[in-house]
Amino acid sequence: MAPPSLRPLGSTSLKVAPFAFGGNVLGWTADERRSFELLDAFVSAGFNLIDTADVYSRWVAGHEGGESETILGRWLKESGRRKEVVIATKVGMEMAPDRKGLSRKHILASAQASLRRLGVDSIDLYQAHVDDPETPLAETLGAFQELLDAGTVHAIGASNYSAARLAEALDVSRTQGLAAFQTFQPRYNLMDRTEFEGAVETVCRTHGLGVITYSSLASGFLTGKYRSKNDLGKSPRGVRAETRLTERGTRILGALDAVAAEHGATPAAVALAWLMGRPSVTAPIASATSLGQLAELTSAVRLSLGPAALERLERASE
Repeated sequence: MAPPSLRPLGSTSLKVAPFAFGGNVLGWTADERRSFELLDAFVSAGFNLIDTADVYSRWVAGHEGGESETILGRWLKESGRRKEVVIATKVGMEMAPDRKGLSRKHILASAQASLRRLGVDSIDLYQAHVDDPETPLAETLGAFQELLDAGTVHAIGASNYSAARLAEALDVSRTQGLAAFQTFQPRYNLMDRTEFEGAVETVCRTHGLGVITYSSLASGFLTGKYRSKNDLGKSPRGVRAETRLTERGTRILGALDAVAAEHGATPAAVALAWLMGRPSVTAPIASATSLGQLAELTSAVRLSLGPAALERLERASE
């Protein structure tokens, strides 16, 4: 099977496959051995963008954050495949009461910590995980500029910013001659459309930002795994799907089932193919905990959804 075609990631010099591996599972629902298997298979299939964050997986009892980056770093060392991948990580979520936000001090210290855990000399894409209204944008962007100047970061991006704050940040970069965000990471999928479509999407398109979507399968709901409350115990993330069990959610699953049947695919692959076909989206992020799941997700790059299929999905997700 031919490897997927690469796409430019916004105005960066990076080129990425149209599907990104979600590193939140590394060291959480995928142990180290399984994580290595998944990463090997992902890269061997021609994919290259791996998204993680310093805070992954602090939410797990006994974890303190950094587990995902640490396992990814061990895999990089053992596999020797650093040059084959684009590593995207993030800063800003709370690692401890005194370690959070986007101050210069926290960004510079966090970047060094991420570099150590990853075992690399540079991070391809360093992203502000969440807006920090307590820190001036110029301070945040100035810190990113220092990292870019030092060569420890190659490109910067933002996640979870409002349209107004994202536009303001880009304006501060322009007027003060500071590094500018080149990518944006929104929550976006067939269930969750309003946060991105509209003002945020307009800012991204106007400024040529590469868009990497997270929660691309609505925390697993769009796989069809959770169709009633009895299904919520199927995985540690099942509880997140409970709010999706609505009339609209059922309608979207029905449309995914129908389109999947027509294309000999699965609902998850169709949901990802829909995202890959969106003009604003560079690559959706999704995670897998088995080789079978990974093969299902990566198969989305071979799906071509025609007008009738797209209309059915659009109508169901209105």
